[in-house]
Amino acid sequence: MGKDAYKAAGVDIFAGEQAAAKIADMTAQQKDPHVLSGIGGFGALYELPTQLKQPVLVSGTDGVGTKLLIGIQAQESGTVGEDLVAMCVNDILAQGALPLYFLDYLGIHHVDPDEIAKIVGGVQRGCQKGQLALIGGETAEMPDMYAKGHYDLAGFAVGLADKADLFSPDKVQAGDVLIGLPSSGLHSNGFSLVRQILFKSHDFKLDAVIPELKQPLKTALLTPTRIYTAALKPLLTQKCLSGAAHITGGGLVENLPRSLPETLAAQIDWTAWTVPPIFKWLQSLGELSTQDMLQTFNLGIGMVLIVPAAQVKTVEETLKMAQEAYVTLGKVVPRTKAAVEFVGAATV
Repeated sequence: MGKDAYKAAGVDIFAGEQAAAKIADMTAQQKDPHVLSGIGGFGALYELPTQLKQPVLVSGTDGVGTKLLIGIQAQESGTVGEDLVAMCVNDILAQGALPLYFLDYLGIHHVDPDEIAKIVGGVQRGCQKGQLALIGGETAEMPDMYAKGHYDLAGFAVGLADKADLFSPDKVQAGDVLIGLPSSGLHSNGFSLVRQILFKSHDFKLDAVIPELKQPLKTALLTPTRIYTAALKPLLTQKCLSGAAHITGGGLVENLPRSLPETLAAQIDWTAWTVPPIFKWLQSLGELSTQDMLQTFNLGIGMVLIVPAAQVKTVEETLKMAQEAYVTLGKVVPRTKAAVEFVGAATV
C-alpha cells in the first residue's frame, strides 16, 4: 500500500510530515543542553544532571478533559496546549521536584499542519512557562476514531529531585502555615459541569460578553491553566517548604488531604481570599451548593504551599521579590474530624 492508498483510507502522510517539520522548527530554539536528541527520532534523549546525591525522577501524566470541546467549538486551539503542560507540571512541582522535559500525544481526525502548529505551539508556550523542554511526542491521524474537527490531547512530564527533598505527608507538622497561590480561573477542571450549566441547562453563546465577567464567555472559559514553576522554583531551591498541593478536580477538600498525614488537618479561613466572579456566576446559574463548588472547582486557589512557621517570612519575601501574588489561607492543626475544616462563613 503506497502513500496515495493510505491517503484514500483517510490518513495523509504528507500532511503529517509537514506538521512534524513545523513542530521540529518550534522546538529547535530550545536551549536546554541536556536535550541530546528531540523531535524526529524513534525516541528522545535527555541527559540527567548529576549534581544530586540521590536523584529521583518524578513523572506525571494528564489530559485537558472536556475543556477541549470548548476550544473546538470556539475554533481556538492555541491555549489548550498550555493547559496540558500545566496539569502535568504542577503535579510534579507539588511533589517537590523541578520539571525537566515533556512529551505530548495528539490524536486527531485530520492532520492540518497549520492547526497542528497552533495546538503544539500552545504546548511549547506551556513548556517555556514551565521551564522544561518539549523533547518528543506523537501525532496520530485517525478519521475513524475522532469526529470531523475533533481531537484529543494528552502528555506527560518528568521532573527531578534529590530523594531527601521530596515532599511527603510525614514532613508536615501542626503549626505549618498554608499559603495559597491564585489560579487563573477554572483551569482545566469541572468542565463537564460547566458545559452542562452553560450549554445544556442554558443556551449561552461563546462569543457573548458576560456582564458579571466583563469579557466574552469563550475568553473566560479558555484562559490557560496557570503554571507555577516560576513561583515554586526558588522556594524548592531554598528548601523552605514542607509540602504543597495542586488544586485540581476535587478542589481544596480533596487535594489538600493528599499532602497531610492522617493525624493533621488543614484549617482554612474563608475570609482570606475573594472567590473570583466566574465561580460565583456558575454557582448562581447552576444553583450549586457550597459543597458542590468545593468538590469541583479550585475557587481561585490553584496551588497551596505548606510552610513551616519558621520559614514563613522567607517564603513571603521570596514571593514578593518574584512579584507573585499570594494569600495566607490558614494553618495545619491536629485533626479532630474532617481533613479540611473552614473557619468563617462557609459560602462561596
